[in-house]
Amino acid sequence: MAFFTGGFVVLPLTVLEKSLNKEVTLLLKDDRILKGKLVGYDDYMNMVLEGTEETQGDQVRRIGTVILRGNNVVTIVPK
Repeated sequence: MAFFTGGFVVLPLTVLEKSLNKEVTLLLKDDRILKGKLVGYDDYMNMVLEGTEETQGDQVRRIGTVILRGNNVVTIVPK
């Protein structure tokens, strides 16, 4: 999998590497949105987020530290 931005190919692991210890927003397959600080990841794009906030519809809740399986992620948006 690769992302095309401005004529450049960006690999997902490159995005994660540059986003380490920074805020990211993730869109999940079930339409939830998670926002938090990316503190870890692996080659399968499994991620650890701290200070995570979950948005589902109009509801927002703080859920703290999350270990997220990479195959649930549709979109990664670094801040």
